[in-house]
Amino acid sequence: MADIRLEVPAENSVLEVLYDGTELYQQPPTMSENLTQLARKIDFATDGEEVTTEEKKEEEEEEEKQPFQQPHWPLEEVRNKVRQALTEMSVLHDLLVIVKQKPPQYMVLDPVHAEPPEQKNYIQFLALKKNGSLQSAATILLNGAERLRTSQAEMGRPNRTVQDFHIELLRLRQNWRLKKVAKTIIGDLSYRSAGSMFRHTGIFEVSKADEGAGPSAVVGTGSASPISPLPSRGLQSSLRVTVPTELMGSAYIFVCIKKDEEDICSAQLNNCDFVAGDTPWQQKLEKAQNVLFCKELFSQLAREAVKLTPSIPHLVVGNQITATIFPGIHLLVGLCHSDGKNNVRGKPTTGQGPPGTCGPTSNMVGSGSGVSTGTVGGGPTPSKYKHEHDLEHSLHQLLHRVYHHSFQHPLPHPVYAPMGMSKRRRAAGPEGMDKNQMISLMKDQTLLEQIIRQVQHNFLRLRTMYVIDQLAAEFKDPLIVSHWNAFNSPTQSCVKINIVTQGYDTVLRTKLVIHIFERTLKCICRDGKIMTMSFEPQELRNLILCQISQHNMAALQVLAKYTGWTLLSSEQNIGTGAIEPLGNASTVMLASPSGNKVIGVHSGPHQRVSVYVSSSPRPDFYPSTVVMEQRWEHLGSNWQEVRLDRMEGRNFLNKMELLMAALTA
Repeated sequence: MADIRLEVPAENSVLEVLYDGTELYQQPPTMSENLTQLARKIDFATDGEEVTTEEKKEEEEEEEKQPFQQPHWPLEEVRNKVRQALTEMSVLHDLLVIVKQKPPQYMVLDPVHAEPPEQKNYIQFLALKKNGSLQSAATILLNGAERLRTSQAEMGRPNRTVQDFHIELLRLRQNWRLKKVAKTIIGDLSYRSAGSMFRHTGIFEVSKADEGAGPSAVVGTGSASPISPLPSRGLQSSLRVTVPTELMGSAYIFVCIKKDEEDICSAQLNNCDFVAGDTPWQQKLEKAQNVLFCKELFSQLAREAVKLTPSIPHLVVGNQITATIFPGIHLLVGLCHSDGKNNVRGKPTTGQGPPGTCGPTSNMVGSGSGVSTGTVGGGPTPSKYKHEHDLEHSLHQLLHRVYHHSFQHPLPHPVYAPMGMSKRRRAAGPEGMDKNQMISLMKDQTLLEQIIRQVQHNFLRLRTMYVIDQLAAEFKDPLIVSHWNAFNSPTQSCVKINIVTQGYDTVLRTKLVIHIFERTLKCICRDGKIMTMSFEPQELRNLILCQISQHNMAALQVLAKYTGWTLLSSEQNIGTGAIEPLGNASTVMLASPSGNKVIGVHSGPHQRVSVYVSSSPRPDFYPSTVVMEQRWEHLGSNWQEVRLDRMEGRNFLNKMELLMAALTA
């Protein structure tokens, strides 16, 4: 027999075969890895456990599917199974100890008795309370019926002089908001429901006039309604309205403008109605709410005046606020309050004042009502300063606008945007605004700043109107006609000025448009030039004077074309002659159709119009040995001034037309 050679199969499996035939084998496991694989093959199942073939196959399949992973510790799996077996043995041991112990200490095998049912005692409680509840309810019903019977009997009396209390109280509820607390209906006269932060409560009380304040006392709140109680058949009111002492009487905000030369304003209560003792409750409540509104408005203005830091600080003394709007021009805002007993409270005055005015006050306005009180000995005295009713109305509108913006936000409201944010702030992100623009959007002007802007515009508008009217009265040739735009804003207005010559409206019309802002004026001239001026009135006066001078020169040139005269030269800024205080003079040279007459006109903003005439041939030309040719005699002669004041004609253009006609003939 031949020997058979047996080769031992490769223990390591082939991982990869390269293109050149080289085989790459898997490295043999280390001793720890080999020990771990052998430990995993140990069967820890007990003799009583039966493992089916199907379970073994499933376990083997899972082991084949799962790749071999090196555990953290070689015998970790063996340790876990031994620990689990030890835990089960410990539990079994504890259970045997508990069962065998006599008597058992941990386990009670006695039967559990059922809980006794709860006894319902509320039936007996209701039975005891039934009698008392029915008796209380019956008492309330009997009292109400007795009150209704008494009220019906009073209304049926033919000679009654007082209105029904409940009917008038119902009318009060229709006009004012009321709420009941305990036995009294209480409320608030303030504007807290509209967003006001003023701390005054403003509680008023209403009671029955014939019985006085008692269980029927009523305190209400709300805004004034234009509907007033109408007493039927001359009956007296059955309601007695009691307002707080500090809200009694009438009040208003005094607004005026003064100069440095004048004394400190002494606001007198000359148009304030005094409240009589038996004023109807509707009027009394309206006046009380107006007093509260004026106090809140003045307190807000005083706080803002203290917080603001302008170049010229605002002065807040007592019940008077002084703010500088222009150099030498001041705005005075004061609170005038009459308590209905011929006493005027909170009147800003100086130490030396006329009879009937109060002395100086030392209370400074801060938080709260911010009103100092004083007493006038001789009653109200008319003030020498004009009260600006339109500015007072603007102050009221500004505070009402704050109330409106507290709850009314611009529409539409995105569902994801916070309430109270303006439309521009919501669109700031998509529009790509930077930080500075966002900060400028969040800055809101205070009430005092807004009213100062309106006062500045109002004063500048009145000053502009005065300058234009003064020039229109001073200059009759040419005429100055102003047209004020009726659609203006509180801080911007517009006026259109037409400069025309009477009888020559179609020849030329010079137009100016002036926009009036808070502290500046912007003028748009006829030639399209835009000039910005300050609040000084002299600048506007100089501008209009220059426009009058240019109008005369331009109108004369147009008139010369109509009459057949030739324009030789026109210069708006001439450098010869007398020097103008402001601006430059202008000249025009005109020649007759035949060319033998020449007219020269010189005009300036601050000088009168001068007219000169030159003719040819020269009357003083004498031929000599030096000048032999006769053509030199056709040179213009010396200029002779024309005295326009002695000429016939209504205005400058009429006189020039007559002069040109005479020279042409």
